[in-house]
Amino acid sequence: MHQSVLLQESVDALITKADGFYVDGTFGRGGHSRAILSSLGDNGRLLGFDKDPQAVEYAVAEITDDRFELWHGSFAEMRQEVEARGRLGQLNGILLDLGVSSPQLDQADRGFSFMNDGPLDMRMDTSAGETAAEWLNRADQRDIRYVLKVYGEEKFAGLIAKKIVDRRDQQPFERTLDLADFIEQIIPKSVKLKKHAATRSFQAIRIHINQELNDLERLLSDVVDMLAPGGRLVVISFHSLEDRIVKQFIRAQERGPVIPRNIPISTIARDPHLVSVGKAVKAADAEVSENVRSRSAIMRIAEKVLGND
Repeated sequence: MHQSVLLQESVDALITKADGFYVDGTFGRGGHSRAILSSLGDNGRLLGFDKDPQAVEYAVAEITDDRFELWHGSFAEMRQEVEARGRLGQLNGILLDLGVSSPQLDQADRGFSFMNDGPLDMRMDTSAGETAAEWLNRADQRDIRYVLKVYGEEKFAGLIAKKIVDRRDQQPFERTLDLADFIEQIIPKSVKLKKHAATRSFQAIRIHINQELNDLERLLSDVVDMLAPGGRLVVISFHSLEDRIVKQFIRAQERGPVIPRNIPISTIARDPHLVSVGKAVKAADAEVSENVRSRSAIMRIAEKVLGND
């Protein structure tokens, strides 16, 4: 059963206008979307996004609210869909709950989990793109090392990449447990690990296959243009790479555009575009005890400054 993380906290932070127009960029199984809809008035509207065809099927079957619409695609496409609906600069809030969902992890045939055997797929959108197996069995050793090191912060990225390339010529990688066990054998026994040895590598490969960080950066570059003055961005991250991107983006928007001091320009043009709302929020102990996934969650909130439209 999928439990939405920081559910009430995120919806409370997001909704500033009951009859506003909001976007849930990561529909999943609709936990946040349902909570948003329950907080909206009759004239409120919610647009959802999800890459996963199963999430789309679920939404069609389970949510019949006329105030809700779901778009099958990445939240990186949000600007064009918002613009197509005549809502550019009119969004009252954007919510992102990043990472992989519990249903995706729990279904072995999706290939996300190193705990359950399944095909090495890892695509959030199973209708398009290259699978993890296809990429691992053809990628250059340097590319594999880069992905493991940058997206997984894997200390043994070079060693793992070399061993993968050495083995795949004799026996291609096709199954999740095969890859997980293979990586576990590579990590020196003397190294003390708090998590499974394959955790970082699986995270890195998943991020690469789904272009997760690229999608996030693309979406963030459009946020200021999409939000109405006073509109909010609420992002829940689950690892340091995502959170760092979000934190740096908000800080940059708080500083405003960098303009040389000797250029005559109005003070307004130097003003910040977004401001942080409160401090970063983490799940309370009670939520962590019920949902261990929430332990690593961190939520950041930013609001578009009045006058920047």
